[in-house]
Amino acid sequence: MLKPFKHLTAIAAPIDGPDMETDVLFPSRFLKKPLGPEYAEFLFHDLRFHADGTERADFILNQDPYRAASIIVAERNFGCGSAREGAVYSLVEYGVRVVIAPSFGDIFYFNCLTNGLLPIRLEAGPVAQLRRHVKELPGSPLGVDLEARTVTGPNDAKYPFEIDPSWRHRLMEGLDGVDVTLGHAAEIDAFEERYRADMAWLFNGDP
Repeated sequence: MLKPFKHLTAIAAPIDGPDMETDVLFPSRFLKKPLGPEYAEFLFHDLRFHADGTERADFILNQDPYRAASIIVAERNFGCGSAREGAVYSLVEYGVRVVIAPSFGDIFYFNCLTNGLLPIRLEAGPVAQLRRHVKELPGSPLGVDLEARTVTGPNDAKYPFEIDPSWRHRLMEGLDGVDVTLGHAAEIDAFEERYRADMAWLFNGDP
């Protein structure tokens, strides 16, 4: 089970730069690390930390109040590059529940959905407005309503977004792939029973 998602009001952080690759989100040298809370440290690692491990003061997530952000407002083609699920794991472990951008890398987008992180596509104009607001008003929250499929900005403007109904249901109920499969257990059992009856010769030990 994943953590269900229906509504969120939280601090948003603007992440600058189009074409943000998964290798920037999650550097490849951490790929062999076991999945766990430590992944929060790997998020944007080389942007967040100097070689000696100290924080880079100029990176947005190292600045209050943005270090407590649960929403990221990004630029176009966020999460492009390699099919690196660790990029999503690191976002989730950091506490990010929503990423808003004009577009995403396709594989990254679906990795978000399968791991309970909501990727929201909005037109470039509204995303630019949201980015401007959260920069001008640090700590001002954004509201995300998955039931109504809207984002509410600091100025109370609402921005509707689209999402596939099946993914919306899965996110709202906190269902992972195993949960979805188990939801069809009765149909699976019925199929197996019919299959054994129709293909009895496979199971009765006859040569």
